[in-house]
Amino acid sequence: MSAQDYSLFDRAVRLHIYYHFAALGRPPTTRDTANALGKSLVEIEDAYRRLAAGRIIVLEPGALDIRMANPLSAVPTPFRVETIGKSFYGNCVWDGLGVIALFGGDGGVLAECGDCGAPMQLTVQNGELVEGEGVIHFAIPAARWWDDIIFT
Repeated sequence: MSAQDYSLFDRAVRLHIYYHFAALGRPPTTRDTANALGKSLVEIEDAYRRLAAGRIIVLEPGALDIRMANPLSAVPTPFRVETIGKSFYGNCVWDGLGVIALFGGDGGVLAECGDCGAPMQLTVQNGELVEGEGVIHFAIPAARWWDDIIFT
């Protein structure tokens, strides 16, 4: 395959990851993706590695299981998102809002205040915040997020 074929192939893998996440609320395994796209497991594993190297997805350490397909989290977080009649998790409150945007602009993020632990709800309708207020605090400068993206 040429470099361009890999680019198109990786894009197809990436789209499948998001479609699967949207349909089932969880990311696909490499085998799910191989079966869906009619490709070999090796081709899909290589694509997952390239997508991870390109910071498109985050894999579990030492594995090919998807931990994040930003803004979606494959593991429960304190940022539960309700949209399109389903529940998802964002990696942070910012990503929670990103999940709503990804699926059309209507939904809510249920979280806790990072300072006092009080419950917080942000509601978005037609892409506009209609309920909720607060301050989004980034403990680490954006330039260092990928030093440890799971912590960040």
